[in-house]
Amino acid sequence: MSLSVDVHKDLGSFKLDVSFELPHADETLALLGPSGCGKSLTLGCIAGTVRPDAGRIVLDGTVLFDSEKGVSLPPQKRNVGYLFQQYALFPNMTVLQNVMVGAKGDRAERERTARSWIDRMQVTGLEGRSPAQLSGGQQQRVALARMFASEPALVLLDEPFSALDGHLRWTLEMGLSDTLKSFRGGALYVSHNRDEVYRLCDSVCVVTDGANEPPEATRRFFEYPRTVPAATISGCKNISAATVTADGQLECPDWGVRLRTSLPIADGTCAAGIRAHYFTVAGPGEEGNVICGRVERVIDNTFSMIVMVRTLGGAAVRYECDKELWRALDDPKEVTLVIDPRFVMPLTAGGRS
Repeated sequence: MSLSVDVHKDLGSFKLDVSFELPHADETLALLGPSGCGKSLTLGCIAGTVRPDAGRIVLDGTVLFDSEKGVSLPPQKRNVGYLFQQYALFPNMTVLQNVMVGAKGDRAERERTARSWIDRMQVTGLEGRSPAQLSGGQQQRVALARMFASEPALVLLDEPFSALDGHLRWTLEMGLSDTLKSFRGGALYVSHNRDEVYRLCDSVCVVTDGANEPPEATRRFFEYPRTVPAATISGCKNISAATVTADGQLECPDWGVRLRTSLPIADGTCAAGIRAHYFTVAGPGEEGNVICGRVERVIDNTFSMIVMVRTLGGAAVRYECDKELWRALDDPKEVTLVIDPRFVMPLTAGGRS
């Protein structure tokens, strides 16, 4: 399975301009970005529910859309499964009928396929119910069964857990993870939830203001994001403007410090990022990569302590640590934080790929 997307859509106040590829079979690619960045619009262009103004979309050698050649296949001919945020089940049909809509073959074949997926999605016994008689989790599993019953080459998952509570989200996520691993096609997973993306997806493509960055492996993306948008959406809480000094350090005026990094410094580096849980508190006389400041606020979080430290540069940094570790420091008024050069991330501004 391969997918190539290069599309442009002008909505006046918002412009979509995305270009990426999903070259490997059985891969799940996340489109990760904040609300309103163009993730769902991109899925609509691939599925055929939105017509781009220009560009080209190719799935497994079949041209789904080509503005220059006047090609725009209707959704039902694209061999793409689409799970909408609100599931879009037919309200006047039963569970079995809804799933059969997606299946192929004669009636007997479609029913066999539907019942197989109903069983795999663990909604057996609900075949005669209408969507209104189902819980949110049951509706989602029925929608997934209908989508996979169509035997698509590619599935599009648009915020599949956004309407569900925490425990149900976790249960259904594990089921979806198993299904995606056994699915022989590719998947695009739209989310702004970085934890879901980390657990479910093989690679990540950041989308910001209608434009995307090149996809990269999920673990590499979270360990070392390369741009300010990527660092922000990956959960980095501390970002300062930065310039590169002659000796290869990062001058960070927001924090009033100069920091060493052991990571490659790309052309166009303009910022530095530090994750809150990578700081340690300096011991007596400790030097190196240090950030000094006044403890401005201490927040007792569920499983950790969040400490806001006002730096010499005027901006605050967030330090997150074990509760017992912080209590052992006896509530200091000032603190010196140390950061290993391995965890000082040089960042570029990002932009269109």
